[in-house]
Amino acid sequence: MIVLINPNSTDAMTKAMVETASFAGVELEGWTSVEGPAAIQGPEDGAACIPPLLTLVRKASDAGAKAIIIGCFDDTGLDAARDIASCPVIGIGQAAYHMAVLSGAKFSVVTTLDVSVPILEKNIHAYGFTSQLARVRASGVPVLDLEIDPAGTADVVVGEIKRAVTEDKVDTVVLGCAGMGHIPAHVGNIGHTRLIDGVTSAAQLAKILAK
Repeated sequence: MIVLINPNSTDAMTKAMVETASFAGVELEGWTSVEGPAAIQGPEDGAACIPPLLTLVRKASDAGAKAIIIGCFDDTGLDAARDIASCPVIGIGQAAYHMAVLSGAKFSVVTTLDVSVPILEKNIHAYGFTSQLARVRASGVPVLDLEIDPAGTADVVVGEIKRAVTEDKVDTVVLGCAGMGHIPAHVGNIGHTRLIDGVTSAAQLAKILAK
């Protein structure tokens, strides 16, 4: 059993992540942290989501999960979750960065709001990938808008992806939010640039580690 835990309370995002994993050939259970904030945007939301998240991590571990995925691109509570789980715990941000550095020489990240940029930059530095990072870019699209209006917000996110390719001169762009799983279908032709989705990356790694 692989369990994906959404640290926010928006169940539609949990279902979307489970669907994204299914498209990648990975079956998993999706759990929503009903006591978490509706979206995680910045350090205050991140801090608020951790206690109920860790309760679910412990529950999943005790239930015999073979791997646990934290479905927040900030990798919120990841270290604490690993301390209490008896199985591998994967953050979708860390999973995406590993896939990115395996895919190309340099990568950029396109995320939601400016408030998330310092958090992602700090994580990338902690994971040892600073030298391969070109830039973390904010699209200006709030997390929940990705769920409420996927088609409308896609145009904005895709525009930022194309600017990343042109301005940052990268061959890999990481989609910096759990709610961006639908974006690749809207991108069209961006040459040989590879898009990396964190949910897909984490699901594929979890399937390997769960064996």
